[in-house]
Amino acid sequence: MTGCVNDTARALACRNTVAATHLKLISILVIFFTSVLGISSPVLLARYFQGKPVYDKAILVIKCFAAGVILSTSLVHVLPDAYDALSDCSIASRHPWRDFPFAGLVTLIGALLALLVDITATAHVDHGHGHKPSGGNDYLPVGTQDVNSGKKPTAGLSNEELAKVKQRLVSQVLEIGIIFHSVIIGVTMGMSQNQCTIRPLVAALAFHQIFEGMGLGGCIAQAGFSVGTVAYMCFMFSVTTPVGILLGMIVFSVTGYDDSNPNALIMEGLLGSLSSGILIYMALVDLIAADFFHNKLMSSQKWLKKASFIALALGSTSMSILALWA
Repeated sequence: MTGCVNDTARALACRNTVAATHLKLISILVIFFTSVLGISSPVLLARYFQGKPVYDKAILVIKCFAAGVILSTSLVHVLPDAYDALSDCSIASRHPWRDFPFAGLVTLIGALLALLVDITATAHVDHGHGHKPSGGNDYLPVGTQDVNSGKKPTAGLSNEELAKVKQRLVSQVLEIGIIFHSVIIGVTMGMSQNQCTIRPLVAALAFHQIFEGMGLGGCIAQAGFSVGTVAYMCFMFSVTTPVGILLGMIVFSVTGYDDSNPNALIMEGLLGSLSSGILIYMALVDLIAADFFHNKLMSSQKWLKKASFIALALGSTSMSILALWA
């Protein structure tokens, strides 16, 4: 209980609404531009390599780096923050929060929801495109409906094209999980009046958005979206955290409902846990397992598997180091 009193005293000493507002306005611009830089880098890099012999290999290495970033984001950033929010003194002493590890439960629910979406979408794609049961080539019957384009192809869809459909789904679900996380970060910062907390977060979150953007951008680059869709997904990622900050500032100015309120902490903890479950599933199942165990290109070249693992480790390490500041 003494620790709670000391934490409250420190928070009151750092509470300065004017200084906090100034820092938050700066952070909106900084985070927006670093988000654009992070998510656009792998997309532009992929377009540079497109058509070159090393294109598929470069995309695979970028994607493995992305998987490391996303896995680290979920386990080192999002999940610990969710546990901390639900372990706050104002919550942990109350029923039912003191009686059950809700952060772990909601993380599990997030992973199961991601699995359910994966199963449902895969079944829909398989049914909608009608796999050939045996023999012949790998192409689907003429006239099969393309669920993404809404057009009827004249030559059917190959297994490679079906893989693209699945990769697009992975990228879209992954962006949803990351947007959950980004909104939580933004709203929490926007409602905070603690300048001691916000000041180091501005720089740390800038790097955080660069690496997280690289993670998502790597997946988007491989999915083969149209230019308009890529631009839209990049824009949504880039503005989510700044919009979250503005929303948090508005909520505080209208209601005085700041990030130390028990109900705000509960919401932060539950949404963070859900986001963490989604990101863990996507990183391990749809990115890491899919590439390291089911990718013919990687299995045929040992050096590429080693390079991909190094990229995975670098992505994980880069994002993990940021946990020292954010």
